[in-house]
Amino acid sequence: MCYSFEFDAKNDILLCRFEGKATDDSFKDFFRVGAEYAVRTRPSAGIVDLSGVTAFMVSTQTIHELAKWPPVLRSSDLRRVVIAPSPEMYGLMRMFEMEGEATRPNIHVVRTEQEAWAILAVRNPQFKSLDASA
Repeated sequence: MCYSFEFDAKNDILLCRFEGKATDDSFKDFFRVGAEYAVRTRPSAGIVDLSGVTAFMVSTQTIHELAKWPPVLRSSDLRRVVIAPSPEMYGLMRMFEMEGEATRPNIHVVRTEQEAWAILAVRNPQFKSLDASA
């Protein structure tokens, strides 16, 4: 698995960190597994951090498809941030943001972790790893 989940109980944020190679299958799997973690933790915000991705092999077709899927965080009121540092990832995640804005109106695509903390108004987040049993 090329991603892991963490939770900051103080700030009520669910974080998914991708590492290594991100593929169509890993992104689709993230949507399924992430929804389980969201039900379990009931966050008020979520972050997907792509900073650790070394090979981004997610197709435009998959981005279009996933934008139509139900959001990982079910409530449209919840804030979502995607950290996408490379131009390729940033562009595809912006496409996802635009295509999915009807069900994810509070999604923001940024390039750095600092931008994510500013959007979520968080200082000194304290993330702890979640075990694999969602």
